[in-house]
Amino acid sequence: MTGLRDKVKDSGVWNEFKEFIQRGNIIDLGVGLVIGGAFSKVLSSFVDDILTPPLGLLISGSNLENWFIVLRKGEHPERHYQTVKEAQEDGAVTENVGRFVMTIINFFLVAITLFVIVLTANKMRKWREKRRAERRANGEVDDTKPEPAPPSGATQTCAWCNANVPLQAVKCMYCTSYLHEKVPDELANKQPQAALIELDG
Repeated sequence: MTGLRDKVKDSGVWNEFKEFIQRGNIIDLGVGLVIGGAFSKVLSSFVDDILTPPLGLLISGSNLENWFIVLRKGEHPERHYQTVKEAQEDGAVTENVGRFVMTIINFFLVAITLFVIVLTANKMRKWREKRRAERRANGEVDDTKPEPAPPSGATQTCAWCNANVPLQAVKCMYCTSYLHEKVPDELANKQPQAALIELDG
C-alpha cells in the first residue's frame, strides 16, 4: 500500500494536479461559483415573488407565470385552464409567454447588477492608480495600499513594496521593481516607498 502511495505521489499526473489545485484562480473560481449561485437565487426570488405578481395583474389579470396561450386543447376541449399546470395535466399544448418574460427580466437584472459591480470596481482601480501616480509625481510617500492578492501558494512578496504578486512575475506590478534584486542594506530598514523615492532621486 505504501509503495502504491509513493508511486502516485511521484507520478507526473499527481504533481500537475497538485500544482493545479494550488493556483489562486481555482480558489477564486470556487468562491465565485458559490456566491454566484446564492446571488442568482436571490434575484430569482425577487423576480418570482416580488416583481412579477404586480406585473401579472397589470398584463394578464393574474400571476405572470400563468400568462400563456393555448395552441391546442387537451383531452377536455371544453375545459378552461387557469394555470399552465392545469393545461399540461390535461395534455394541452401551450405557449408560456409569462415564463419567458420572467426569464428575460431575471436576465436583465443580473446583467445590470454585474455591470454596476464591474463599473464600481474599475472606478476604484482607476482612482487608486491616479492617486499613486500623483503622489509619485509630487515626490510624496505612496501610502496607497496595493490590492491584496489571493492567499494561496501562487504568489510571492515583493521585497521593495511588500505587495503580493503572482509567483511567475519578474517585475512587481505596483512598484515596477525586479523581484529577484537584493534590497541594499542601507535601505532595508526604511519604508518601502521611501526607499524607492531615495533610489529614484
